[in-house]
Amino acid sequence: MNAKTEHALTLVRQALANYTDTPASDIHLDSTLADLQIDSLTLAELLFELEDHLGTTISDVAQAPKQVAEIVALIAPFIDDQDIKTAA
Repeated sequence: MNAKTEHALTLVRQALANYTDTPASDIHLDSTLADLQIDSLTLAELLFELEDHLGTTISDVAQAPKQVAEIVALIAPFIDDQDIKTAA
């Protein structure tokens, strides 16, 4: 896993932990949003939070993400090297 993907996963874990009773350490790439009890409204709020954090707009996606890995893939392109250095 490259640095951008790792950082994206960390951001997604932290955000999901705010919306669920699941600790961030128990959220993995293959975790499903259904297992985490994330509904469509919560998913929208989560994506808005990630957009705000990254200072970008995630374009409309054809299908709503179903797994954590899909959210990570959506936001990883918006992470730059400065974000990674700041987090370290």
